Amino acid sequence: MNLQSDFDAIIFDFGGVLINIDYQLSISAFEALGVHDFNSLYNQAEQSKLFDEIETGKISAQFFINQLLSQLPPGTTANAVVSAWNAMILDVPVERVQLLQNLKSRGQKIYLLSNTNSIHIDKAWRKWKEAEVAVDPKVLFDNIYLSHEIGMRKPNKEIFEFVCAENALDPKRTLFIDDSIQHIEGASQIGIHAYHLKKGEDICQLFS
Repeated sequence: MNLQSDFDAIIFDFGGVLINIDYQLSISAFEALGVHDFNSLYNQAEQSKLFDEIETGKISAQFFINQLLSQLPPGTTANAVVSAWNAMILDVPVERVQLLQNLKSRGQKIYLLSNTNSIHIDKAWRKWKEAEVAVDPKVLFDNIYLSHEIGMRKPNKEIFEFVCAENALDPKRTLFIDDSIQHIEGASQIGIHAYHLKKGEDICQLFS
């Protein structure tokens, strides 16, 4: 598979593909605050209604925080909830930003498609800016699609249809890269060539 000649466009997931994340850090942080079995409420493969609603913009960040506070011991602060929720967000390796810059310089159309929320994305963009060669993502990507802004989330095929339609992309000439298998399956439903980035595999390896 030649990633330069086989595809007209590449759609990248954010967390776990471009930015390093560790779900266990947030799970452990919430359990330390007093939420028992947080993993059953939120993990990479599945999440409860509350988390689905924050990621599709149906509820505000403040409502989300208040709902979590109601499940925590008295005296727990909103800042503690935000810190625990954001614990999973790590760094953006500089070589991944450089990879995107190289793709862009060759005329490759690149897009970002992420299941996220207003709390996570604020920290994620701060981490992006810490990368040594950070460039404004709004300039780097041809378009950025965040679930909480467009009211849809992966793995529903509608979000992939929306991205392709808005950018006049042929699914058969489009590559989608994600680290969650259910998202890969969703993209494949409309004919997108979807690549599952497995644990321990780095996006840069695909283009070396």
